[in-house]
Amino acid sequence: MREWYMHPNGQIPSGEFDLDAVNPPVQAWAALRIYRRDGSQDRTFLQRAFHKLLLNFTWWVNRTDSNGRNVFAGGFLGMDNIGIFDRSDLTPEMGELRQADAAAWTAFFCLRMLQIAIELAHHDTAYEDVASKFFEHFVHLTAAIHRENDEGLWDERDGFYYDVLGKPEKSHALKVRSLVGLLPIIAVEILDREKHGHLKGFRKRIMWFRRNRLHLTSHLTIDEERHRMLLSLVNRERLERLLSVMLDEEEFLSPYGLRSLSRRHQQEPYRFDGHCISYEPGESRTDMFGGNSNWRGPIWFPINFLLIEALQRFYHYFGDEFQVEFPTGSGRKLNLLEVAATLQRRLISLFQPDRRGRRPVHDGETRYASDPHWRDLVLFYEHFHGDTGRGLGASHQTGWTALVASMLQHCPQCACSEAAPCQVEDEEAASARQPA
Repeated sequence: MREWYMHPNGQIPSGEFDLDAVNPPVQAWAALRIYRRDGSQDRTFLQRAFHKLLLNFTWWVNRTDSNGRNVFAGGFLGMDNIGIFDRSDLTPEMGELRQADAAAWTAFFCLRMLQIAIELAHHDTAYEDVASKFFEHFVHLTAAIHRENDEGLWDERDGFYYDVLGKPEKSHALKVRSLVGLLPIIAVEILDREKHGHLKGFRKRIMWFRRNRLHLTSHLTIDEERHRMLLSLVNRERLERLLSVMLDEEEFLSPYGLRSLSRRHQQEPYRFDGHCISYEPGESRTDMFGGNSNWRGPIWFPINFLLIEALQRFYHYFGDEFQVEFPTGSGRKLNLLEVAATLQRRLISLFQPDRRGRRPVHDGETRYASDPHWRDLVLFYEHFHGDTGRGLGASHQTGWTALVASMLQHCPQCACSEAAPCQVEDEEAASARQPA
């Protein structure tokens, strides 16, 4: 976010090879995590990051929400060839692409900025105004993606979120079952009066908004008895329907985590206007984006990590009473904390040796199992085969696959059975007890 990388207008480029492209806005989430890992003491760091991120948030909203409808079109978004076509290369005749993942990333960004503003407001009440701004912005976002009359992104019949292509007078949902439709799950936060009740200005503005913007706040989940509010793009009913798809072994649930594209597209490829997308669990079969990066089936650590973290947050609101089938159709019910723990163990199992010393990440390569010079060499691949767990892409991707270390830290009983899931802490509680 320093001046030698971030543009004065607030843009943070995807990379040096394409300054116009943007990656998902995760910097606010990262800044907050760093702040908490360091003992929640360095408020100067958090303030500096927050002020720069205000510029970036404004750029993001103005650039990707060109029509002011709070539904976003971000193009590439770092997820490479997950779409049926290159989402950054649309012709005017095709119309606007309203992206479910762009809406989710913006909402995720908004909630992390709300968290930072509240943290800073505990020490400086001037930040209450900004916290109110992000609260209101999030409520508008939530209402926008659930508009009726083909304006929204939620498909009530399928129980899934889809990108929508076209013009306001005529649009078409691109019914691809991919991470695009699951990403709204990650935009979740809990407002608790016990923690934030002393922020009187912030609380007062929320109450005013609830009384005077009923058409927007109807999407909020509020526990009046316990004085808590769930800020989430998905309400309880939509979450339950999304999880039934996400945790289906014939769709997203793999023995090694969550796939980036539903396995159902192996038998049912999706076709639209001469384009086709099908399930590709391993290497890409298309030269899109160079052909060496595939979001059409493999398992990617960063999105798995954020979905797991979101499930933990939902658990801290709904508790043990909210249970879902795991896997879908099995009749076996788990609460969301148990689901999160089980998903973590599946990801960890990519690197665990079996009785013969073979790890899924290395597939059938015997030298990693029997050769004493190789058997303890564990590579951090970029992504993993959606069915076998074999490592794919770059073999040194510690930028995100090293998240497995965090999973091991918070899931030390990683060898425990799925029938008895271990306890997983939420991010805030875990970070609070970490040494600097």
